Amino acid sequence: MTSLSVAAAGAAADAVTAHVPSLVADGVAGRIFAQDATLWGPAAEEEAGKRLSWVGLGRTSRHLVGEVSALRDELREQGVDRVVLCGMGGSSLAPEVICATEGLPLVVLDSSHPDVVRAAVSELERTVVVVSSKSGSTVETDSQRRVFEQAFTDAGIDPAGRVVVVTDPGSPLDEQAREAGYRVVNADPDVGGRYSALTAFGLVPSGLAGADIEALLDDAEAVADLLAEDDEANPALRLGAAIGGTSPLRDKLYLVDHGTEARGLGAWAEQLIAESTGKDGTGLLPVVLARPGGSTPPPDATIVRLVPDDGDDSAPVAASTVDVGGSLGAQFLLWEVATAVAGRLLGINPFDQPDVESAKQAARDLMSGSGGDEVSDDFADGPVSVRHLGGDWLGDATDVDAAVAALLAQVDPEHGYVAVMAYLDREGDAPFARVADALAERVGRPVTFGWGPRFLHSTGQYHKGGPATGVYLQVTDTPREDLPVPGRDFTLGEFIAAQAGGDAQVLADHGRPVLVLHLTDHDAGLARVTRALAGGRA
Repeated sequence: MTSLSVAAAGAAADAVTAHVPSLVADGVAGRIFAQDATLWGPAAEEEAGKRLSWVGLGRTSRHLVGEVSALRDELREQGVDRVVLCGMGGSSLAPEVICATEGLPLVVLDSSHPDVVRAAVSELERTVVVVSSKSGSTVETDSQRRVFEQAFTDAGIDPAGRVVVVTDPGSPLDEQAREAGYRVVNADPDVGGRYSALTAFGLVPSGLAGADIEALLDDAEAVADLLAEDDEANPALRLGAAIGGTSPLRDKLYLVDHGTEARGLGAWAEQLIAESTGKDGTGLLPVVLARPGGSTPPPDATIVRLVPDDGDDSAPVAASTVDVGGSLGAQFLLWEVATAVAGRLLGINPFDQPDVESAKQAARDLMSGSGGDEVSDDFADGPVSVRHLGGDWLGDATDVDAAVAALLAQVDPEHGYVAVMAYLDREGDAPFARVADALAERVGRPVTFGWGPRFLHSTGQYHKGGPATGVYLQVTDTPREDLPVPGRDFTLGEFIAAQAGGDAQVLADHGRPVLVLHLTDHDAGLARVTRALAGGRA
């Protein structure tokens, strides 16, 4: 029996009491499942009108079960059992959670870093590549596809038998892939990327890796009627109110793994919440924590504990706490409805991402040479070059420690946060993510950590469209070996440098303080930066 549990305490419980009755009276849950595009106001109506089909995916995605199973069996008969997913944001996060939860291997390639891409292009004789792009024009995904196509061809393998494309019908990639003879699976065009966990984007790569995608759909369908019910016990209304209705708004959400069977669920929810709500100067900033404990949450935060399927009866850990449990398929739908509800309470459109495009355009401008004057470094400190943007705040700093201290001095002690943005190797440099804990202890404020360019399709929207309370630390490096993109006039090293530069410039244009630390020697530079962020203790 599939079940969901949402238990709120403190300020989160007060928000449930304050808002759920009016949500029920307004018929919000039933109207979401009736795909009523008017729920978020006139400005959101056009976008919402073509983004609500996710409410019925437990039924409408059923055709994928047999299709994916047959393709998996065909590939396995050929000895092809390694699945690489080329996708960004909504196209990669759900499959990563699904496969991790079931303990299945899946190579998620959501980076344009040449060292990362090169490492994924291996074991080609047993590899199938799923290329996922809703728009069909995502530059990262297009570049990854081109690299794999060339590698397959060089190895004497026909790419048409090893590349599976997932995209919206009629997209540029859809047309191109069909002309090339690739297998193409079209996704529902009326579902936005971050709400697409139960579309072809979530199910095709997961199913090819061996996940039980039918069970996911069963679990979602089993709770659909519950989540559509206009009743004060509706867990989605309660969760949406708890995260989006506190007064004053607790706009930081600490997502804590508290025994959930869903591995990595916080990272999936991070994108859904941040990109859906972080706009018009408001929003909810998820802070993903791998484990309970750590620093005491600040007064503007709610702790969201991701608990086992059967719930958790331990005492609340903060003045505002929500416990959320349930099977993975059910939680996908729960969080999507709750985020839409929170969007209504916040008065924003939860289905657009107006500030994501700005960083993409800035990167394109840098690639074309039209991005304005090149910004020079302020100074070099051994294996690290230092540059600041977004105001005259660096002072007389002449080393990395002083530059970091100057950035952290800009943090608002009541509402601020620090975002660490690492354009590095997510696997090879994984230990670096631990600096978030040291920084949080040092500044006493929330610290987020994102791998670039992955986070651009997630918290990147909140950084630019949310409250102007963040300070931003960007870490970049020079690839050990660059990688040309076949058929293009740029390399992956040039592209990721443009992505980082474009994002930093857009943040600066929004008046956000940005510190860029570039590792001229990767290993020595990363050790130097790690020590500086930890206040010299690392």
